[in-house]
Amino acid sequence: MSEQNVTPGASPFKGAPKPTTILVIIILAIVGIFLLTSFYVVDATEQAVVLRLGKKYKITEAGLNWKIPLGIDRVYKVPTTVEQEMQFGFRTAQPGITTIYSRENFDSESIMLTGDLNIVSVEWSIRYRIIDPSAWLFNVNNKDKTIRDISQSVMNELVGDRAILDVIGDERTSIEIKAKEMMNTIFGEYNLGVNINLVKLQSILPPEGSVRDSFEDVNRAIQDMEGFISEGKQEYNAEIPKASGQASQMIQQATGYATGRVNRALGDVARFNAVYIEYQKNQDVTRTRIYYEMMEEVMLNNTNIDLIDKNLENFLPLKNITDNQTGGIQ
Repeated sequence: MSEQNVTPGASPFKGAPKPTTILVIIILAIVGIFLLTSFYVVDATEQAVVLRLGKKYKITEAGLNWKIPLGIDRVYKVPTTVEQEMQFGFRTAQPGITTIYSRENFDSESIMLTGDLNIVSVEWSIRYRIIDPSAWLFNVNNKDKTIRDISQSVMNELVGDRAILDVIGDERTSIEIKAKEMMNTIFGEYNLGVNINLVKLQSILPPEGSVRDSFEDVNRAIQDMEGFISEGKQEYNAEIPKASGQASQMIQQATGYATGRVNRALGDVARFNAVYIEYQKNQDVTRTRIYYEMMEEVMLNNTNIDLIDKNLENFLPLKNITDNQTGGIQ
């Protein structure tokens, strides 16, 4: 009977990892997955709602946060600090310095009936912010459609309570303020978790055709009127100060003239009183001196003056006997 070598030969899997090594790799992989799914980052504009086993657990703020992985905790991020906009009757086709709007196929949103049974096209936008992220996530299924439907309903009600001229004219601001109040009230009743910050009416026009053309003519006339009023105010502001300055100058001149006349009159009165006092002391002398002074003043610039008495008793008949004589001695 021959002998056989029963010693095991070399393993064909020389260098293969041992079972303990495989276990370590699996454990490290599980730990890595655990760590990677245990942390999440919330942006500065967001809040995160954490559900634990499908039930609301907490709301976390911006930053790096921890959660239980493997689907036990689920995180839903909500932009709570970003003001969002929703447009009705138009859409922004190309934003920028000169924004381009699209108004095609939005008549179902913009066409409304006014209180005086006229048809008007109203374009508006709303700006809102999410104030309760959990209510926003779980209280209403179709949130955007709910917001649009409520906004359209409120705007139709407000436009339907007013005449077309009021809607186009003075009631714009009132409609914006009232619409904001009514929307916030309804959203609060629905517990939607949003707050309307602004309702802005973009354009309010009558339907296309002759009616719109007439309204545009009226608007152009109003703009022309406002332009003329502005020009008139500019002319007023330019002329009134000039006229006021001239009037002030004339008043000052008149005041100076009046002051001069009063001073001269006061001086004349003082001089007269002084003369009168002297006159009372010696009437004949004073009377004679006053007479001479008066005659001197009257005849100061006159020549060829003849003085006669009032009865012509001392008047020489041949007054011009020496003037222009011709011939011999007479």
